[in-house]
Amino acid sequence: MFARIRRDIRVVFERDPAAQSVIEVVLCYGGLHAIWLHRAAHALYVRGWVLLPRLISNFGRFLTGIEIHPGATIGEGFFIDHGTGIVIGETAEIGRNVTLYQGVTLGGTGKEKGKRHPTLGNNVVVASGAKVLGSFTVGDHAKIGAGSVVLRPVPAHATVVGIPGRIVVMKGQRVRTETELREAHALPLAEDESAELLASELDVDLDHDMLPDPEAEMIESMRQEIELLKARLSHLEEQR
Repeated sequence: MFARIRRDIRVVFERDPAAQSVIEVVLCYGGLHAIWLHRAAHALYVRGWVLLPRLISNFGRFLTGIEIHPGATIGEGFFIDHGTGIVIGETAEIGRNVTLYQGVTLGGTGKEKGKRHPTLGNNVVVASGAKVLGSFTVGDHAKIGAGSVVLRPVPAHATVVGIPGRIVVMKGQRVRTETELREAHALPLAEDESAELLASELDVDLDHDMLPDPEAEMIESMRQEIELLKARLSHLEEQR
């Protein structure tokens, strides 16, 4: 137990440059408190308790603004940064070294029974305000851009933005069409890339502020085409 607590504190220092001291992290980080309370609630939940785990979960929501259902399964190295408004559903599964920012929802899409919430792989980053809704898998090392709404599976090493979420980067390559997506998805990692990922699983890429904007790119492309058409039209009018 104490080893896990030390690891939780170390994760905060690894991913939040604002952390200054251990006592500050232990007393002031709501995401850390939410994780610790969830562990207690989950331990009771899997042993058949119902009411007490929900009470612990509700207390955690009151204390931190983060709602994690006792049934959710969370792996090691989980980090919540400024977690107000985060909601994690009952059948959600979160892998190792996952990072969630404020306002993230891991939710369902209806009243179906059984598995109805998403599964996040290892080293996934979900940015502020993103909604991941439904029973599907987000692959290892994937990134979900801020404000995105993801409704279908995300392959490993993909970056998703928009509403609904679209894959715009795959294994470091810019993706614009379905054909490019299939090609990038089928492209294996180089040997040095695979070795680097295996050697440093804790090296989570938190950069999610410079993601591509497909709508802006499309509008800019249309603007350039309109300017070209206007120039050609002016040239034809001059010739007449």
